[in-house]
Amino acid sequence: MKFAVVLMFGLAFAPLYAAPFDKGDPKAGKALHDKSCIACHDSSMYTRAGRTVKTPAQLAARISGCNANTGAGWFPDEERHVAAYLNQTFYHFK
Repeated sequence: MKFAVVLMFGLAFAPLYAAPFDKGDPKAGKALHDKSCIACHDSSMYTRAGRTVKTPAQLAARISGCNANTGAGWFPDEERHVAAYLNQTFYHFK
């Protein structure tokens, strides 16, 4: 019985824990990134040793934070596009 409850709970909330790039468009994300991110970040930011982003959730949080801090005005789907681009190009999370 406990297993069924845990399974149902996990399935109900699975979309909340999906990788931030699963439904993103890397091509659209590159355009958004190039327009808004390269003023502060060059590619070494994503490839340096000891980088702080180590999980898909951390990547999503960083993008959301940058969006808020810079006033880029991206919608959640645009944040997913940027995450998809960064993941495809630099991070390679599964």
